Amino acid sequence: MEQRSQAESALGGAAYGMLFVLGVVLGVVGGFTHGAWPGFPVVSAVLWVLLVFGVSLGAGKLMRGRAPAAVTSAGWLLVSMAFSVQLGAGDLVISGNLAGHVYLYGGMAAAVAAFLMSPSTGGSWLLRGYPESRGLGSAK
Repeated sequence: MEQRSQAESALGGAAYGMLFVLGVVLGVVGGFTHGAWPGFPVVSAVLWVLLVFGVSLGAGKLMRGRAPAAVTSAGWLLVSMAFSVQLGAGDLVISGNLAGHVYLYGGMAAAVAAFLMSPSTGGSWLLRGYPESRGLGSAK
């Protein structure tokens, strides 16, 4: 296992922090504009779902890991869930219409898909600490 310097660790932490903020920004802007096109609110919601997928997958591929995709999606999910809760005064950002459902559930599916399609770093967590397998029936 290679050791990282403090500067590399700080840079990595800052990158993850910025990805989380990017997810929060996607959630805030998407929450208010997911039904913005008059007459075609579902099209706008689908475009936001594709944007959430693209940004999360891009983060995962550019940083070569699943954690960046998860961090970006977590920022989006945190804001989207807060926007879907109806307050006491009846205020609601993401309503229960078709565009709202497409945005919320489609965005969740897009976040999971982006996580699963991002490259995995290292081997399986189940096999850590064990020598690499040579296959079935191979002689030592």
